Amino acid sequence: MANVKMSFIGLLDMLRFKNMKVQRDKIIDSTPVTALVENYASNLNAAARHPLSQTFTIEDIKVRGKGDVKTYTLRRTDGGNPAFFRAGQFVVIRQMIDGKLIARPVTLSCGPAMTLEGKVQLTVKRVEEDAFLSAYIHDNWKVGDTVETSGPQGTFFYEPLRDAKKVVAIAGGSGITPVYAMANAIADGDEDFEMTVLYGSRTKKDILFQEEFDAIMARTDKVKLVNVLSEEEAEGCEHGFITADLIKKYAGDGIYSVFAAGSQGMYKFLDGEAEKLGLIKKYYRKELYDNIGKPWNYPGYPMEAKDKVFNLKIKMCDKVFEIPCSANENILVALERAGVAGPNRCRGGICGWCRSRLLSGDVFIPEDTDGRRAQDKLDGYIHPCASFAVSDLSIEMPLKR
Repeated sequence: MANVKMSFIGLLDMLRFKNMKVQRDKIIDSTPVTALVENYASNLNAAARHPLSQTFTIEDIKVRGKGDVKTYTLRRTDGGNPAFFRAGQFVVIRQMIDGKLIARPVTLSCGPAMTLEGKVQLTVKRVEEDAFLSAYIHDNWKVGDTVETSGPQGTFFYEPLRDAKKVVAIAGGSGITPVYAMANAIADGDEDFEMTVLYGSRTKKDILFQEEFDAIMARTDKVKLVNVLSEEEAEGCEHGFITADLIKKYAGDGIYSVFAAGSQGMYKFLDGEAEKLGLIKKYYRKELYDNIGKPWNYPGYPMEAKDKVFNLKIKMCDKVFEIPCSANENILVALERAGVAGPNRCRGGICGWCRSRLLSGDVFIPEDTDGRRAQDKLDGYIHPCASFAVSDLSIEMPLKR
Protein backbone atom coordinates (compact mmCIF):
# COMPACT_ATOMS: atom_id res chain seq x y z
CA MET A 1 0.00 0.00 0.00
CA ALA A 2 1.32 3.39 -0.88
CA ASN A 3 2.11 5.79 1.93
CA VAL A 4 -0.26 8.76 2.15
CA LYS A 5 1.37 11.99 3.13
CA MET A 6 -0.78 14.66 4.74
CA SER A 7 0.20 18.26 5.16
CA PHE A 8 -0.09 20.07 8.46
CA ILE A 9 -2.96 22.16 7.07
CA GLY A 10 -4.82 19.01 5.95
CA LEU A 11 -4.44 17.53 9.43
CA LEU A 12 -5.93 20.67 10.97
CA ASP A 13 -8.88 20.42 8.56
CA MET A 14 -9.56 16.85 9.69
CA LEU A 15 -9.48 17.85 13.36
CA ARG A 16 -11.76 20.80 12.67
CA PHE A 17 -14.23 18.52 10.86
CA LYS A 18 -14.10 15.99 13.73
CA ASN A 19 -14.96 18.71 16.25
CA MET A 20 -17.86 20.13 14.25
CA LYS A 21 -20.40 17.72 15.75
CA VAL A 22 -19.23 18.51 19.28
CA GLN A 23 -19.50 22.22 18.66
CA ARG A 24 -22.92 21.83 17.01
CA ASP A 25 -24.27 19.82 19.95
CA LYS A 26 -23.03 22.49 22.39
CA ILE A 27 -24.83 25.21 20.43
CA ILE A 28 -28.06 23.19 20.29
CA ASP A 29 -27.93 22.43 24.02
CA SER A 30 -27.32 26.08 24.91
CA THR A 31 -30.16 27.40 22.76
CA PRO A 32 -33.31 28.28 24.76
CA VAL A 33 -36.48 26.36 23.95
CA THR A 34 -38.98 28.65 22.20
CA ALA A 35 -42.20 27.89 20.37
CA LEU A 36 -42.25 28.18 16.60
CA VAL A 37 -44.04 31.23 15.23
CA GLU A 38 -47.66 30.52 14.40
CA ASN A 39 -47.56 32.32 11.06
CA TYR A 40 -44.43 33.17 9.11
CA ALA A 41 -44.29 36.60 7.49
CA SER A 42 -43.86 35.05 4.04
CA ASN A 43 -47.07 33.03 4.48
CA LEU A 44 -49.00 36.07 5.71
CA ASN A 45 -47.78 38.13 2.73
CA ALA A 46 -48.73 35.35 0.31
CA ALA A 47 -52.22 35.09 1.82
CA ALA A 48 -52.70 38.86 1.55
CA ARG A 49 -51.57 39.01 -2.09
CA HIS A 50 -53.29 35.81 -3.27
CA PRO A 51 -56.43 35.31 -1.16
CA LEU A 52 -58.86 32.56 -2.07
CA SER A 53 -61.72 34.93 -1.31
CA GLN A 54 -62.40 38.55 -0.37
CA THR A 55 -65.55 40.02 1.16
CA PHE A 56 -66.69 43.51 0.17
CA THR A 57 -69.53 45.89 0.93
CA ILE A 58 -71.05 47.84 -1.98
CA GLU A 59 -70.29 51.52 -1.33
CA ASP A 60 -71.52 53.18 -4.53
CA ILE A 61 -73.24 52.33 -7.83
CA LYS A 62 -72.83 54.43 -11.00
CA VAL A 63 -75.00 53.90 -14.08
CA ARG A 64 -73.19 54.32 -17.40
CA GLY A 65 -73.93 54.49 -21.13
CA LYS A 66 -77.54 53.76 -21.98
CA GLY A 67 -78.20 52.31 -18.53
CA ASP A 68 -77.12 48.77 -19.34
CA VAL A 69 -73.71 49.22 -17.68
CA LYS A 70 -73.09 49.82 -13.97
CA THR A 71 -69.89 50.44 -12.02
CA TYR A 72 -69.86 49.12 -8.45
CA THR A 73 -67.45 50.57 -5.90
CA LEU A 74 -66.63 47.89 -3.30
CA ARG A 75 -64.94 48.41 0.06
CA ARG A 76 -63.32 45.61 2.05
CA THR A 77 -65.83 44.70 4.74
CA ASP A 78 -63.15 44.09 7.40
CA GLY A 79 -61.57 47.50 6.82
CA GLY A 80 -58.39 46.09 5.28
CA ASN A 81 -56.95 46.63 1.82
CA PRO A 82 -58.01 44.42 -1.09
CA ALA A 83 -55.32 42.29 -2.67
CA PHE A 84 -53.04 44.35 -4.91
CA PHE A 85 -53.41 43.42 -8.58
CA ARG A 86 -51.97 44.06 -12.02
CA ALA A 87 -54.06 46.41 -14.14
CA GLY A 88 -56.08 44.24 -16.51
CA GLN A 89 -56.70 41.36 -14.10
CA PHE A 90 -60.13 40.15 -12.98
CA VAL A 91 -61.81 38.68 -9.92
CA VAL A 92 -64.43 35.93 -9.86
CA ILE A 93 -67.79 36.89 -8.36
CA ARG A 94 -69.55 34.13 -6.46
CA GLN A 95 -73.30 34.56 -6.01
CA MET A 96 -76.06 32.25 -4.77
CA ILE A 97 -79.00 32.50 -7.21
CA ASP A 98 -82.07 30.33 -6.68
CA GLY A 99 -80.04 27.98 -4.50
CA LYS A 100 -77.26 27.60 -7.08
CA LEU A 101 -73.71 28.90 -6.66
CA ILE A 102 -72.88 30.91 -9.78
CA ALA A 103 -69.38 32.22 -10.52
CA ARG A 104 -68.33 34.68 -13.22
CA PRO A 105 -65.09 36.61 -13.89
CA VAL A 106 -65.39 40.40 -13.90
CA THR A 107 -62.51 42.76 -14.73
CA LEU A 108 -61.31 45.17 -12.07
CA SER A 109 -62.19 48.53 -13.61
CA CYS A 110 -59.82 50.69 -11.59
CA GLY A 111 -56.12 51.19 -11.10
CA PRO A 112 -54.31 49.08 -8.48
CA ALA A 113 -53.67 52.23 -6.43
CA MET A 114 -57.33 52.19 -5.36
CA THR A 115 -56.60 49.14 -3.19
CA LEU A 116 -54.61 51.45 -0.90
CA GLU A 117 -57.92 53.20 -0.16
CA GLY A 118 -59.49 49.85 0.80
CA LYS A 119 -61.59 49.76 -2.38
CA VAL A 120 -61.89 48.32 -5.88
CA GLN A 121 -64.35 48.85 -8.72
CA LEU A 122 -66.18 46.37 -10.94
CA THR A 123 -68.10 47.30 -14.08
CA VAL A 124 -70.86 44.94 -15.23
CA LYS A 125 -72.78 45.09 -18.51
CA ARG A 126 -76.26 43.61 -18.53
CA VAL A 127 -76.22 40.72 -21.00
CA GLU A 128 -79.58 38.99 -21.32
CA GLU A 129 -77.95 35.84 -22.72
CA ASP A 130 -76.13 35.49 -19.40
CA ALA A 131 -79.30 34.80 -17.42
CA PHE A 132 -77.23 33.57 -14.50
CA LEU A 133 -75.45 36.64 -13.25
CA SER A 134 -75.31 39.98 -15.08
CA ALA A 135 -79.08 40.55 -15.02
CA TYR A 136 -79.20 39.40 -11.40
CA ILE A 137 -76.50 41.88 -10.40
CA HIS A 138 -78.24 44.79 -12.15
CA ASP A 139 -81.61 43.94 -10.62
CA ASN A 140 -80.51 43.02 -7.10
CA TRP A 141 -77.21 44.52 -5.99
CA LYS A 142 -77.66 47.67 -3.91
CA VAL A 143 -75.54 49.89 -1.68
CA GLY A 144 -74.77 48.14 1.60
CA ASP A 145 -74.96 44.59 0.20
CA THR A 146 -72.12 42.13 0.80
CA VAL A 147 -70.23 40.68 -2.18
CA GLU A 148 -67.74 37.81 -2.25
CA THR A 149 -64.98 37.61 -4.86
CA SER A 150 -61.83 35.61 -5.47
CA GLY A 151 -58.39 37.14 -5.37
CA PRO A 152 -56.99 38.77 -8.54
CA GLN A 153 -56.68 36.41 -11.52
CA GLY A 154 -55.59 36.49 -15.14
CA THR A 155 -52.57 37.28 -17.30
CA PHE A 156 -53.92 40.14 -19.42
CA PHE A 157 -51.59 42.84 -18.13
CA TYR A 158 -48.51 44.71 -19.32
CA GLU A 159 -45.23 42.87 -18.86
CA PRO A 160 -42.11 44.89 -19.81
CA LEU A 161 -40.02 41.75 -20.40
CA ARG A 162 -42.48 40.63 -23.09
CA ASP A 163 -44.42 43.63 -24.39
CA ALA A 164 -43.27 46.59 -26.46
CA LYS A 165 -42.90 49.98 -24.80
CA LYS A 166 -45.63 51.30 -27.10
CA VAL A 167 -49.10 49.65 -26.90
CA VAL A 168 -52.12 50.05 -29.15
CA ALA A 169 -55.08 48.92 -27.06
CA ILE A 170 -58.22 47.93 -28.96
CA ALA A 171 -61.45 47.73 -26.99
CA GLY A 172 -65.05 47.10 -27.91
CA GLY A 173 -68.01 48.01 -25.67
CA SER A 174 -67.49 46.94 -22.06
CA GLY A 175 -64.11 45.52 -23.10
CA ILE A 176 -62.80 48.99 -22.26
CA THR A 177 -62.64 48.06 -18.56
CA PRO A 178 -59.17 46.38 -18.47
CA VAL A 179 -57.81 49.09 -20.75
CA TYR A 180 -59.23 51.78 -18.46
CA ALA A 181 -57.53 50.03 -15.53
CA MET A 182 -54.21 50.14 -17.42
CA ALA A 183 -54.70 53.84 -18.19
CA ASN A 184 -55.20 54.53 -14.49
CA ALA A 185 -52.08 52.54 -13.62
CA ILE A 186 -50.03 54.56 -16.12
CA ALA A 187 -51.34 57.87 -14.74
CA ASP A 188 -50.66 56.72 -11.15
CA GLY A 189 -47.09 55.66 -11.98
CA ASP A 190 -47.72 51.96 -11.33
CA GLU A 191 -47.02 51.09 -14.99
CA ASP A 192 -44.55 52.63 -17.42
CA PHE A 193 -45.55 52.41 -21.08
CA GLU A 194 -47.28 54.47 -23.76
CA MET A 195 -50.81 53.47 -24.74
CA THR A 196 -53.06 54.63 -27.55
CA VAL A 197 -56.60 53.33 -27.11
CA LEU A 198 -58.78 52.64 -30.15
CA TYR A 199 -62.23 52.29 -28.57
CA GLY A 200 -64.99 50.90 -30.76
CA SER A 201 -68.59 51.88 -29.98
CA ARG A 202 -71.76 52.04 -32.04
CA THR A 203 -72.62 55.66 -31.19
CA LYS A 204 -71.33 58.39 -28.88
CA LYS A 205 -74.01 57.44 -26.34
CA ASP A 206 -72.41 53.98 -26.05
CA ILE A 207 -68.99 55.35 -25.03
CA LEU A 208 -68.00 54.40 -21.48
CA PHE A 209 -65.54 56.22 -19.18
CA GLN A 210 -65.17 59.26 -21.49
CA GLU A 211 -64.93 61.76 -18.62
CA GLU A 212 -62.53 59.51 -16.74
CA PHE A 213 -60.25 59.15 -19.78
CA ASP A 214 -60.32 62.94 -20.26
CA ALA A 215 -59.09 63.33 -16.67
CA ILE A 216 -56.36 60.73 -17.19
CA MET A 217 -55.14 62.40 -20.41
CA ALA A 218 -54.96 65.70 -18.49
CA ARG A 219 -52.61 63.99 -16.01
CA THR A 220 -50.30 62.18 -18.44
CA ASP A 221 -49.29 62.35 -22.10
CA LYS A 222 -48.65 58.59 -22.15
CA VAL A 223 -52.35 57.79 -22.68
CA LYS A 224 -54.40 58.76 -25.74
CA LEU A 225 -58.05 57.79 -26.38
CA VAL A 226 -59.43 57.58 -29.92
CA ASN A 227 -63.15 56.80 -30.23
CA VAL A 228 -64.16 54.77 -33.28
CA LEU A 229 -67.89 54.83 -34.06
CA SER A 230 -69.42 52.21 -36.34
CA GLU A 231 -72.97 53.60 -36.73
CA GLU A 232 -72.54 57.37 -36.76
CA GLU A 233 -70.07 60.07 -37.69
CA ALA A 234 -69.04 62.60 -35.05
CA GLU A 235 -66.44 65.31 -34.76
CA GLY A 236 -63.21 64.13 -33.18
CA CYS A 237 -64.07 60.45 -33.73
CA GLU A 238 -62.99 57.92 -36.33
CA HIS A 239 -65.78 56.21 -38.27
CA GLY A 240 -66.09 52.55 -39.24
CA PHE A 241 -64.25 49.54 -37.86
CA ILE A 242 -60.84 49.13 -36.27
CA THR A 243 -58.84 47.84 -39.23
CA ALA A 244 -55.15 47.20 -39.87
CA ASP A 245 -54.92 50.58 -41.62
CA LEU A 246 -56.40 52.40 -38.62
CA ILE A 247 -54.03 50.59 -36.25
CA LYS A 248 -51.05 51.58 -38.43
CA LYS A 249 -52.25 55.18 -38.47
CA TYR A 250 -52.03 55.48 -34.69
CA ALA A 251 -49.19 53.03 -33.98
CA GLY A 252 -46.65 55.13 -35.82
CA ASP A 253 -43.12 53.89 -36.46
CA GLY A 254 -41.23 51.28 -34.50
CA ILE A 255 -42.22 48.19 -32.54
CA TYR A 256 -45.59 48.09 -30.79
CA SER A 257 -47.85 45.61 -29.02
CA VAL A 258 -51.57 45.23 -29.67
CA PHE A 259 -53.79 44.50 -26.67
CA ALA A 260 -57.38 43.56 -27.54
CA ALA A 261 -60.36 43.34 -25.18
CA GLY A 262 -63.89 42.66 -26.38
CA SER A 263 -66.20 40.01 -27.76
CA GLN A 264 -65.30 36.78 -29.53
CA GLY A 265 -66.69 38.30 -32.73
CA MET A 266 -64.32 41.25 -32.40
CA TYR A 267 -61.37 38.90 -31.88
CA LYS A 268 -62.28 36.91 -34.99
CA PHE A 269 -62.19 40.10 -37.06
CA LEU A 270 -58.99 41.39 -35.43
CA ASP A 271 -57.16 38.10 -36.00
CA GLY A 272 -57.31 38.78 -39.74
CA GLU A 273 -56.22 42.40 -39.27
CA ALA A 274 -53.31 41.36 -37.02
CA GLU A 275 -52.16 38.99 -39.75
CA LYS A 276 -52.08 41.90 -42.22
CA LEU A 277 -49.93 43.83 -39.76
CA GLY A 278 -47.45 40.96 -39.53
CA LEU A 279 -47.46 41.02 -35.72
CA ILE A 280 -45.48 38.25 -34.07
CA LYS A 281 -47.41 36.27 -31.48
CA LYS A 282 -46.00 37.89 -28.35
CA TYR A 283 -46.99 41.35 -29.59
CA TYR A 284 -50.66 40.44 -30.11
CA ARG A 285 -52.47 39.75 -26.87
CA LYS A 286 -56.17 39.20 -26.18
CA GLU A 287 -58.23 39.19 -23.00
CA LEU A 288 -59.53 35.69 -23.58
CA TYR A 289 -61.73 35.05 -20.56
CA ASP A 290 -65.38 34.90 -21.55
CA ASN A 291 -68.25 32.48 -21.40
CA ILE A 292 -67.69 30.48 -24.59
CA GLY A 293 -70.90 29.72 -26.47
CA LYS A 294 -72.35 29.04 -29.94
CA PRO A 295 -69.82 26.30 -30.72
CA TRP A 296 -71.22 25.85 -34.24
CA ASN A 297 -69.53 29.14 -35.18
CA TYR A 298 -66.10 27.54 -34.71
CA PRO A 299 -64.34 25.53 -37.44
CA GLY A 300 -64.73 21.76 -37.17
CA TYR A 301 -67.93 21.67 -35.14
CA PRO A 302 -70.03 18.54 -35.93
CA MET A 303 -73.33 20.16 -36.92
CA GLU A 304 -75.26 16.93 -36.32
CA ALA A 305 -74.79 17.53 -32.56
CA LYS A 306 -76.40 21.00 -32.57
CA ASP A 307 -79.55 21.33 -30.42
CA LYS A 308 -79.18 17.82 -28.96
CA VAL A 309 -79.21 17.06 -25.23
CA PHE A 310 -76.85 14.41 -23.87
CA ASN A 311 -76.41 12.68 -20.53
CA LEU A 312 -73.49 13.91 -18.44
CA LYS A 313 -72.13 11.85 -15.53
CA ILE A 314 -69.81 13.67 -13.13
CA LYS A 315 -67.61 11.98 -10.54
CA MET A 316 -66.56 14.47 -7.87
CA CYS A 317 -64.57 12.72 -5.12
CA ASP A 318 -67.13 10.47 -3.37
CA LYS A 319 -70.13 12.08 -5.13
CA VAL A 320 -71.66 11.17 -8.47
CA PHE A 321 -74.10 13.35 -10.41
CA GLU A 322 -76.03 12.64 -13.60
CA ILE A 323 -77.44 15.68 -15.39
CA PRO A 324 -78.67 16.71 -18.87
CA CYS A 325 -76.12 18.57 -20.97
CA SER A 326 -77.11 20.62 -24.01
CA ALA A 327 -74.70 20.48 -26.93
CA ASN A 328 -75.32 24.21 -27.42
CA GLU A 329 -73.61 25.32 -24.21
CA ASN A 330 -70.33 24.42 -22.58
CA ILE A 331 -70.14 21.73 -19.92
CA LEU A 332 -69.52 24.23 -17.11
CA VAL A 333 -72.80 26.01 -17.86
CA ALA A 334 -74.62 22.65 -17.80
CA LEU A 335 -73.18 22.04 -14.33
CA GLU A 336 -74.38 25.43 -13.09
CA ARG A 337 -77.87 24.92 -14.50
CA ALA A 338 -78.05 21.65 -12.54
CA GLY A 339 -76.76 23.28 -9.34
CA VAL A 340 -73.45 21.39 -9.34
CA ALA A 341 -70.71 23.75 -8.13
CA GLY A 342 -67.54 22.91 -10.01
CA PRO A 343 -64.26 24.83 -9.86
CA ASN A 344 -63.89 27.71 -12.32
CA ARG A 345 -62.09 30.97 -12.86
CA CYS A 346 -61.47 32.45 -16.33
CA ARG A 347 -64.26 30.56 -18.18
CA GLY A 348 -62.26 31.03 -21.37
CA GLY A 349 -60.34 27.76 -21.55
CA ILE A 350 -57.06 29.31 -20.45
CA CYS A 351 -56.40 29.11 -16.70
CA GLY A 352 -57.05 25.38 -16.21
CA TRP A 353 -58.84 25.87 -12.88
CA CYS A 354 -61.72 23.62 -14.01
CA ARG A 355 -59.36 20.96 -15.45
CA SER A 356 -61.16 17.60 -15.47
CA ARG A 357 -60.56 14.14 -16.88
CA LEU A 358 -62.74 12.81 -19.69
CA LEU A 359 -63.55 9.21 -18.75
CA SER A 360 -65.80 8.41 -21.70
CA GLY A 361 -67.61 10.10 -24.57
CA ASP A 362 -66.68 12.82 -27.07
CA VAL A 363 -66.39 16.58 -26.79
CA PHE A 364 -65.80 19.45 -29.19
CA ILE A 365 -63.12 21.93 -28.12
CA PRO A 366 -62.65 25.08 -30.27
CA GLU A 367 -59.01 25.38 -31.25
CA ASP A 368 -58.99 29.13 -30.54
CA THR A 369 -59.90 28.60 -26.89
CA ASP A 370 -58.03 25.35 -26.20
CA GLY A 371 -55.64 26.34 -23.41
CA ARG A 372 -54.72 22.79 -22.34
CA ARG A 373 -51.13 21.70 -21.90
CA ALA A 374 -49.83 19.25 -24.51
CA GLN A 375 -49.56 16.43 -21.96
CA ASP A 376 -53.14 17.02 -20.76
CA LYS A 377 -54.35 16.50 -24.32
CA LEU A 378 -52.52 13.18 -24.46
CA ASP A 379 -53.83 12.13 -21.02
CA GLY A 380 -57.47 12.91 -21.81
CA TYR A 381 -58.00 16.04 -19.70
CA ILE A 382 -60.40 18.79 -20.74
CA HIS A 383 -61.39 22.27 -19.57
CA PRO A 384 -65.20 22.04 -19.15
CA CYS A 385 -65.62 25.81 -19.68
CA ALA A 386 -64.34 25.38 -23.24
CA SER A 387 -65.68 21.91 -24.02
CA PHE A 388 -69.02 20.95 -25.59
CA ALA A 389 -70.72 17.56 -25.41
CA VAL A 390 -71.26 15.81 -28.74
CA SER A 391 -72.24 12.47 -27.13
CA ASP A 392 -73.11 11.09 -23.71
CA LEU A 393 -70.20 11.87 -21.37
CA SER A 394 -68.53 10.83 -18.13
CA ILE A 395 -65.97 13.11 -16.49
CA GLU A 396 -63.99 13.22 -13.26
CA MET A 397 -63.87 16.72 -11.76
CA PRO A 398 -62.24 18.11 -8.60
CA LEU A 399 -64.31 19.77 -5.87
CA LYS A 400 -64.99 23.51 -6.00
CA ARG A 401 -61.95 25.49 -4.92
